[in-house]
Amino acid sequence: MDSSDPSTTTDDTGCPYGLGRMAATARVTMTEVAVLARHLLLYPTGVFQESPAPAAASVPRQRTAPPRTAPPTGPSGPAHTPLTGPVPTPVPVADLPPGNGPVGADGQLPVLLLHGFVDNRSVFTPLRRNLRRHGWRQVSALNYSPLTSDVRHAAALLGRHVEELCERTGSARIDLVGHSLGGLIGRYYAQRLGGDVRVRTLVTLATPHAGTRAVPFADPHPVVRQMRPRSALMAELALPAPGCRTRFVAFWSDADPIMTPTESARLDHPDLIIENVGVQGVGHLAMAVNAQVVAGVRQALRSVSDASEAVDAA
Repeated sequence: MDSSDPSTTTDDTGCPYGLGRMAATARVTMTEVAVLARHLLLYPTGVFQESPAPAAASVPRQRTAPPRTAPPTGPSGPAHTPLTGPVPTPVPVADLPPGNGPVGADGQLPVLLLHGFVDNRSVFTPLRRNLRRHGWRQVSALNYSPLTSDVRHAAALLGRHVEELCERTGSARIDLVGHSLGGLIGRYYAQRLGGDVRVRTLVTLATPHAGTRAVPFADPHPVVRQMRPRSALMAELALPAPGCRTRFVAFWSDADPIMTPTESARLDHPDLIIENVGVQGVGHLAMAVNAQVVAGVRQALRSVSDASEAVDAA
């Protein structure tokens, strides 16, 4: 269900394209420009992969399963170039120790942040600081290559990093936050590669779960083609996913020009545990830094015991 319904936003006359709508669009555009300018200043700080924090001596390391070599398949068999190297297989549930492993004071698991298309980990600087200020002890960010040409490949590499993070922190599971394309990579890992064994909650911010028709001139890029509504990747993500353990919280906005239509950032799948959270007047870039969204992300990442509570981003 939605915590809010952005589709009802109109001006005082009830006309969706009236002066009120124009003013709201102008505000969103100005905010996006300001966020972009700030992000461009921070971008160089996130170019390189961050060094992992050393594991505490008292933290036990979890077992990992042997890798498999077969690449994931699409609806009609292999749908992409085979990966270079083995694809990680998450630890079977029976091999995991009881509970989630070491957590914070309020039940927080380690959090991994995954950026969007042609971006890097610097986009999460405000969110990262906010989480740490509110008690999260383990917050890290992963850079994937700007030359990435396959969501499936990126998801397999994410799986390797998640296994390393679990070993390093001693936690059997983690929480994952993905902005835009990062959320789609995280979803593929959890839904199609068995990563639900490792990912307790996946929060997506402005992720094209149903594909987007925006920026048509970018179609030559293979990842952009994968994010189109009728792509083979979208068809694969629509396949049954019985028993998927990950809880999905998808934030979407009525003012996101990169999501066409804006509702494409909603996640709808009969087999998944989903909460869609609609917000108003927040642009695509601002979704990663907006104070109300950040507060909603914090609540979504709370302990499993609070998972039934609504995530309120308003």
